[in-house]
Amino acid sequence: MHARVARFEGASAEAIREFTDLVAGSSGPPEGVPSTGISVLFDAASGSGLVIGYFDNEEDLRAGDAALRAMDMPVSAMPSPTSVEMYEVAVERRA
Repeated sequence: MHARVARFEGASAEAIREFTDLVAGSSGPPEGVPSTGISVLFDAASGSGLVIGYFDNEEDLRAGDAALRAMDMPVSAMPSPTSVEMYEVAVERRA
């Protein structure tokens, strides 16, 4: 499994709510993004957060990254990511 981690800073509490509502209400990833899951972590007080997309393999990760970079942010008040990093997931555990 692989993960794409996008860091955001300077988002308003309203933009964060709008973005998380959009993600929670969607039926799946955007077209062209072969993601298997997503985690959204935000600190409303600082306006910073992480959006972690999960992918089955590196090929899907690269395709998803290209598609996400090419699309406009669905929430107009949400800033562009300050950084995007890609990782292989070594361990994932949920209680």
